[in-house]
Amino acid sequence: MRIPGKTMRVLIVDDNASMRTLLTALLASQGYAVVGALEDGNGVLEAVNRLQPEIVCLDYQLPGRNGLEILAEINETHPEVDVLFMTGSTEASIENRVADAGAAGFLRKPFSQQQVLKELRQVCDTRRQARRGNTEQDAATTERGTANRPTVVIADDNSSIRLLLRGLFSELGLQVVAQATNGEEAVRAAAKLQPQLLFLDVNMPIMSGLEALPHIRGHSPETQVVMITGEVSRQVFAQATGLGARGYIVKSVRPAYVEKFIKQLLAA
Repeated sequence: MRIPGKTMRVLIVDDNASMRTLLTALLASQGYAVVGALEDGNGVLEAVNRLQPEIVCLDYQLPGRNGLEILAEINETHPEVDVLFMTGSTEASIENRVADAGAAGFLRKPFSQQQVLKELRQVCDTRRQARRGNTEQDAATTERGTANRPTVVIADDNSSIRLLLRGLFSELGLQVVAQATNGEEAVRAAAKLQPQLLFLDVNMPIMSGLEALPHIRGHSPETQVVMITGEVSRQVFAQATGLGARGYIVKSVRPAYVEKFIKQLLAA
């Protein structure tokens, strides 16, 4: 099934020549524009700047630099670019680490052609929805038409996750009134703005989400706090719930789950 609408530009980064050839042919056959294929981790950011892909299919274990380092760099400098992370690693925690680092999708090798296309379609659909929401949020703010929307603060140290959530929340009728990159900023935003909802990343610098949560609840007791995490840990969930969190959403973020969760939260 070919992708509908605008052709998505894809950069492939994998040290295996056969994998680069297979992905290039498969994606081209489905209507993606493969703008480049690199064999090592050196020069990826320069290629992103030059080729302007919307998606990077990024291998983990590369000559030169590993994929996690490159993922962090892309998210920091190009949060609008989605990264589909690919690996043959058997590390138990790698999928959680990748999700927490802001990857839009994850594939563990070996994978089938159907798995690649399904994951890419999910990435594309998520980003399209987020872009629509970001456009609507900007227009509503300019027109001062957000007065009746539930207010929300996003706290996550990853710029790509913040951009994605901002768009999805706006698409769902929420007004994003502030964004924070660490726990201290989240506490200040909650105290000043008293938002109805606050989405709080578990792992952040300076002050973690779990450290910030009781301060947020103290300054803004009516705010419903939802944790954002790359790993569903029973211990972390129990701790967050005990501190007053209303639940959690898991990275990589999927619109259908977020929509269902928010509707349930606002209806409670």
